[in-house]
Amino acid sequence: MNHFDRTGRRDRRILVTGGAGFIGSAYVRALLGPGGPPGVEVTVLDSLTYAGDLRRLDEVRAHPGLTFVRGDVCDARLAGELAADHGQVVHFAAESHVDRSIVDGSAFTRTNVLGTQTLLDAALRHGVTTFIHVSTDEVYGSIPRGAATEEDPLRPNSPYAASKAAADLIALAHHRTHGLDVRVTRCSNNFGPHQHPEKLIPRFLTSLLDGGSVPVYGDGLQVRDWLHLDDHVRGLELVRTGGRAGEIYNIGGGTSLTNLALTERLLALCGADATRITHVADRKGHDRRYAVDHTKISTELGYRPATDFDAALAETARWYHRHRSWWQPLIAA
Repeated sequence: MNHFDRTGRRDRRILVTGGAGFIGSAYVRALLGPGGPPGVEVTVLDSLTYAGDLRRLDEVRAHPGLTFVRGDVCDARLAGELAADHGQVVHFAAESHVDRSIVDGSAFTRTNVLGTQTLLDAALRHGVTTFIHVSTDEVYGSIPRGAATEEDPLRPNSPYAASKAAADLIALAHHRTHGLDVRVTRCSNNFGPHQHPEKLIPRFLTSLLDGGSVPVYGDGLQVRDWLHLDDHVRGLELVRTGGRAGEIYNIGGGTSLTNLALTERLLALCGADATRITHVADRKGHDRRYAVDHTKISTELGYRPATDFDAALAETARWYHRHRSWWQPLIAA
């Protein structure tokens, strides 16, 4: 184990898988930063693939309650060692890029399905008290109207979404069969600083900042609900601390936009115009519309998206403008 340092009792220790990723690292920073819950100790398990970056943890790297372990969620021996030493697991680790899953879905099945199964088995064997499984709105598939509730059927369309749906079902089965306290969250599209430039918002921002064009799939009228990273983290912590075993909680952002409307906002933030848009062939199996109803988490746990979308999008654009040294090597890789 490559670790910084930590002490404390097991019930205070939280294992965060994928904690060097975009969302996982934000959650770790929230746990260990100012205003975080007192006395917690966090172990980050991350294999540091292209999507993992320890620079995201710089703000808390010196925290005495942080441990870093480089490893694979499919490693049953390592999963067992860590589960035996932690009271709770928050499971972010996943392959998550839809386009990559269309080219080759094997890594998605391995990490998202087998990795989740491996962690759940370890949690069960070693008496982990709470297992938070972080999923996605994409498991519901395209929603022609309204918004998906937690009771709606799963209709995933991409290999990525199918692998996450399978992981959701495996996680919930461990609650129903074994009584493990599993709580599943399903979020809408996240955005904010430190996101890998393969994702839509940072991909477009970095291209525009470099004077390039932005590729818009098809007619650009696909609709997505956008959730700022900070709101997602707040929702996750509400589920960890107050959610119910065996339950699913949608975490939405409340801002639905077509891809074209979002692109127009990004163009304006970068001082560009529509001549920088290149329409490209639509993605295979492209879901037309995602929307989640987050009434349940709002009613039960008091969740509300608190971030103003336009202000947060502008701040995200400023962050990428100021941090070229962070993202340029990722584009070149």
